[in-house]
Formats: sequence, C-alpha cells, structure tokens
Amino acid sequence: MSNDPTKGNSLAPVQGALTDYLATMREFTEDPEMPVIVSHEYSPLIDSSDMGPGDWEMVAQDIEENYYHFDGFVVLMGTDTMVRIDTALTHGGAWTPLLRLTCSQIPLREPNNDARKNLIMAVIFASSDTVSE
Repeated sequence: MSNDPTKGNSLAPVQGALTDYLATMREFTEDPEMPVIVSHEYSPLIDSSDMGPGDWEMVAQDIEENYYHFDGFVVLMGTDTMVRIDTALTHGGAWTPLLRLTCSQIPLREPNNDARKNLIMAVIFASSDTVSE
C-alpha cells in the first residue's frame, strides 16, 4: 500500500511503488552482505483483502516455478489477511521452508512504520540457510 495521488493520497495498491521504494533502501543497495532483491509485482496489483484461492494459487505457482532461481521468497500482504495466504501457501510442498511472510501495522512509506524492519528481517531470514525453525 502506498499513497495514491490519483485517489487523494489515500492508501491503495500503487503499481511500481514497492519496486521504487526497494531501490532507495540503503540496507539493500549499500550493504554488500545483503542479498540481491528481485521484486515481482502483479499487474494489476491486488489488495490482499480482495485475494481468493485463485490468487493464492498464482502466488504458489510463481514460487514453485522460480524455486531453483532464488535462495528464498518474501511475500508482502496485509495483517488481516496474512493467515489466509499462509494457510494456502504452507500446503505448497517442499519449498515452504524458503518462504517468509511479512506484514506491518503501518505502511512502508508512512513515517515511523514497522514495515521497513519487518521487510529487512524477512529478506535476511529468507536468504539464510542457517535459520533455526
């Protein structure tokens, strides 16, 4: 979610906002210890509260198709809908240990948000092979 200028700056899914924000995060661009981030935004973007089984299957299929290309996967969604996609994706198979879900109470572009730290930690854990379950 980001401030959508076409909707009076109200929070809404904004195409490209996450990818643009990730490109400005010093933690990912300046720290050589951090993994390379490849973001994938669906088009059109879907608010997680509007997602259903077909959408969850699409996410699971994308992860399965890219399983051997990445060390791990981070899926971002709303707090109220995290349990729905978690349930759908954890039945996905052998790749689920590489999956990290994260959400926040305050959107990434808002001041004093919890999203930034949650995202950074999710990326670290998703890319690490030494994390205890």
